[in-house]
Amino acid sequence: MAQQSPRPNAALLAGAGAAALGLGGFLYFRSKRPPVINRAVPEPAKPVDLDRYLGRWYEIARHEYLFEEGMDAVTADYSRLSADKIGVTNAGTRGGKRKVARAKGVVADKDTGAKLKLSFFGPLYVGDYWVLDHADDYSWSIVGEPGGRYLWLLSRSPRPGDKEVDALFARAKSLGYDTGALRRTHQP
Repeated sequence: MAQQSPRPNAALLAGAGAAALGLGGFLYFRSKRPPVINRAVPEPAKPVDLDRYLGRWYEIARHEYLFEEGMDAVTADYSRLSADKIGVTNAGTRGGKRKVARAKGVVADKDTGAKLKLSFFGPLYVGDYWVLDHADDYSWSIVGEPGGRYLWLLSRSPRPGDKEVDALFARAKSLGYDTGALRRTHQP
């Protein structure tokens, strides 16, 4: 009687395939992470009144990253979902097509309200979102995260004047960021 060669277990093959896919995805997204543009991210400069922060913000400049790569007409809309949760809708245009990403956020630092955790995928709140500084009248905001890889300069106006834009870049530089690495966002 001829001996059959052992057949691999289907569950084992599926598990190995999933592990390889997961590792490949991790390495791909890790390679697409932007370089650190601030090795000493400061704590937020002042508290944030979340109710005043809510509403529409227009992106003036950012450090390019995977989701927003090549996008213009970028906006971020914040809304109240409950006493301790907010909704976030980020949108922008690439190649004539509008792209949208939705998230939920929770205040991570109840004392200042300046540190949020965001979740774009399910119940895990892992994305850090720090309001590093903002105008007293909430007309502009500088947002980053503790790793120093991401930075957004935001305004309530889609096209603020040169003086406000120059002041935003100067403030970001004073916070330790390489403003030469920022991409200006075209707002139609």
